[in-house]
Amino acid sequence: MQHERWCRDTTTRRAWLARAGAGVLAAAGLPGCAPAPAALPSGGFAGIDIERGHALRERLARTDSALQPEVWRRAQVVVAGAGVAGLAAARALRLAGVQDVAVLELEDSAGGNSRAGQVRGVACPLGAHYLPVPGEAASEVQDLLEELGLRQRIAGRWHYGGAEGRHLVHSPQERLFLQGHWQEGLLPVADVPPATLAQYRRFGQRVAELSRAAPFAMPAFKHWRPDQPLAPVHQALDGMVFDEWLAREGFHDPYLRWYLDYCCRDDYGAGSARVSAWAGIHYFASRHGFAAPGDEAPEQEAGILTWPEGNGWLTQQLAQPLAAAGQLLTGRGVLRIAEGRHGVEVDALDHASGRVERWQAERCVVALPAFMAARVVHGGAPAFLAQAAQRLQWAPWLVANIHIDRPLADVPGAAPAWDNVLHADAVPGGVGYVDSGHQRLAGAALLAAPTVLTYYQALGDVPGAREQLARAPWTHWAAPILDSLAGAHPDLAARATRMELTRYGHAMSIPVPGTQQFLRQIARQRRQATHWQPSNGERTALLPTPGTARLLFAHADWSGYSVFEEAFTRGHHAGLAAAAAA
Repeated sequence: MQHERWCRDTTTRRAWLARAGAGVLAAAGLPGCAPAPAALPSGGFAGIDIERGHALRERLARTDSALQPEVWRRAQVVVAGAGVAGLAAARALRLAGVQDVAVLELEDSAGGNSRAGQVRGVACPLGAHYLPVPGEAASEVQDLLEELGLRQRIAGRWHYGGAEGRHLVHSPQERLFLQGHWQEGLLPVADVPPATLAQYRRFGQRVAELSRAAPFAMPAFKHWRPDQPLAPVHQALDGMVFDEWLAREGFHDPYLRWYLDYCCRDDYGAGSARVSAWAGIHYFASRHGFAAPGDEAPEQEAGILTWPEGNGWLTQQLAQPLAAAGQLLTGRGVLRIAEGRHGVEVDALDHASGRVERWQAERCVVALPAFMAARVVHGGAPAFLAQAAQRLQWAPWLVANIHIDRPLADVPGAAPAWDNVLHADAVPGGVGYVDSGHQRLAGAALLAAPTVLTYYQALGDVPGAREQLARAPWTHWAAPILDSLAGAHPDLAARATRMELTRYGHAMSIPVPGTQQFLRQIARQRRQATHWQPSNGERTALLPTPGTARLLFAHADWSGYSVFEEAFTRGHHAGLAAAAAA
């Protein structure tokens, strides 16, 4: 954990906040040390060791093909990266009977942007915090949930969430702070004019029409066919930004536009002025549709799974058997991946010892972001890898975990919920907070116990945000967040006891226009592998995985946006493909 030292300053909190607000969008001229407002609780940076990533980047700039290892190791398959895709690949290899696997991870824990942490003993997410109950297209995720006891067939019907559905989000689920009051749900409905409701209904109808014209799936590449291009409807939507499509369709209502922009920032890290129209429609059409107030909810609306740790609970379950078997090696930064005629070499820096390890394997699943994979794959790297590193764009994120010693006082309106969003959030990219204590079982003592509020800031549209994350002290981010939340929670400053911030310089790929068409072209160049299923003695076709003879690339980047279903399914099929080739 890193802590910034506060510089002494006699400036008042309000004046400091004025400077912070004016400078929060500036990439240059950051002060070497920002003064600490008296109202701030203790805190600092935690979770991701951003300096370790920067040190690895500098080491990569100095590394050449003559790198000399100090330790030699062997495995049948090496998995580079222990995010959701890497963990899924390792699980698939184990299920396919491949036991000699090594998973290398830069950080001290697995999970990628789905890690978990604690603040003063209270579990909380450090990144992604929920998983919608998967639809039929996400059969691989359904199988995982069944394995973990989260999906059960009872009386002929599937039930989710474990015993009594305790891992489904409890009610109330969502609320929005709008015009000084809390309302139920995140779509603005309190005192909105009839014209707004009419636009809501028409947008829902357009989503349904587009879904019928060309189905949207989650994972998206479940509908990709090697012998077919993208559907014309999808091509047209992928060719323009969402805002442009909305303007063409006559959707100008400010409440609707705010909500759609919020949805894009929440799922993709950037707003409706940057993501493609395909992504904007896909957000709804691939999962739950769009229901205007008073309309019947879509049939596929089946709930949301969450835990106090967020999706870190899922990655912990995936990592546990690997750690128990000694197959998960954390604190390893991959420096070089080289493919030869008879195998693969993977050089990794052990950050604890400072030694370079060389792994020799038959295959390697490269479960790294595309820009990182392009840096470390040497000698004959496929052309599509460099193209992806240049073509894709990534959103930085900030996750702020605020420990409070008791429930906050509320302004009038809807009751405290799991997901809480401010309509007029003054923090650039702010998308609200979730309460890690919301899933507690009923009981006055538990409900009144300390909890952690996890606030998210999507920085894909904030100029210079990545540099700010690297250079600015934690107080630069903490003060505006607490000040904005104080409008809805006047006693927050008195209740907050500690604040820990996690920084992601490249949290997720942003689905900008042209992304789906570009990635689809890569998929059409890949040979489709098959996998033998011992249960029925048949070979089944695997989904197309970017790769070479001995390298298989598995990461949500290859879908163009980061959600659990995409990352897990890509990792699963890459692992099966590696097993089939072994």
